[in-house]
Amino acid sequence: MKNLREVNDDILKDWFIYRDEDISALKSNEDKKHWIYFDEIAEKILRNVPEQNKKYVKKQLDLLDENFMDYIFYWNEKYYRNGFVDGV
Repeated sequence: MKNLREVNDDILKDWFIYRDEDISALKSNEDKKHWIYFDEIAEKILRNVPEQNKKYVKKQLDLLDENFMDYIFYWNEKYYRNGFVDGV
């Protein structure tokens, strides 16, 4: 995870890491309903791509996944963590 700023004794970051691990467990049907099923979607796309294009399409899907995760981490960090730190 990329930090926007360093904070000593960052218990909020520890809490985010714990929550991420907890949320990733998909404990309820509601969690499962709102999960991003990227791997399953990528597999469906790749099954319908001609063999000569699969390597390129897979690389692009991996870049999309990485870019999306960077986007989520950045905005969560910017608005939730740093906003909380500023408020405290």
